[in-house]
Amino acid sequence: MIKRYGDYFDDKVILITGAASGMGREAALLFGGQGASVVCADIDEGPGEDVAGTIRAEGGESQFIRTDVTRRPEINRLVEQAMAKYGKIDFLFNSAGSALKRSKFLDIDEDLLNLAIDLNFKSVFNMTQAVLPHMLQHQFGVIVNVSSMSVKRGGPGASIHYAAAKGAVTTLTLGVAREFAKEGIRCLSISPGPFDTAFQKASGTTAELAQKFLADVPMNRLGRPSEIAELVLFMCSNVCEFMTADTVYVNGGGGYR
Repeated sequence: MIKRYGDYFDDKVILITGAASGMGREAALLFGGQGASVVCADIDEGPGEDVAGTIRAEGGESQFIRTDVTRRPEINRLVEQAMAKYGKIDFLFNSAGSALKRSKFLDIDEDLLNLAIDLNFKSVFNMTQAVLPHMLQHQFGVIVNVSSMSVKRGGPGASIHYAAAKGAVTTLTLGVAREFAKEGIRCLSISPGPFDTAFQKASGTTAELAQKFLADVPMNRLGRPSEIAELVLFMCSNVCEFMTADTVYVNGGGGYR
């Protein structure tokens, strides 16, 4: 694999949640190929071990740690194990998340709302709070969170619970970035539109809804997870050092109507 940024990532460590599939998986493989040590966290053990194993088979350094990111004790254990293994965490990519299921607003019950908040917002809050003290010790770190294009639209008719949780992620990113900007920490978010990942099937996206999403994208295609991985790599690189607090919308020109 061609080194995008020279040897910059050779001594760096990244922790990725949701690393077993989709954007998290692509980011793990890309960072591993660029020389970074990759801590892969996910609730799905088999696919997670496969990602870490693939990185090692290609000459990289990686380990998988099974983690339910909706549980703070498991997050704490994840960070402790990563620190014990590598001694530092330079980058955190909070990729884990899901709309869980599509639902009209009046059909969203308390269980769905709580789970949406736990998985999509509180996991990001807790991961950031657990990792940040270690970054502050080195006065260096980049945190990249996955928000959503739905924050601009609200998710009407299908995923207001998800859009609201992701809106909180965008706000969290802004607050953390500004609070710690003078201490060597950058925090950014990415707001994707519809992408070709397991996310759509897992959340029960109907063919009709999928076509509606696609019809709103001028490029007339779904995004590819590798495109997000490349963006995360850029955000963490040494050519992006003045960028913090922002969210980057990645949706082929759509999502504005």
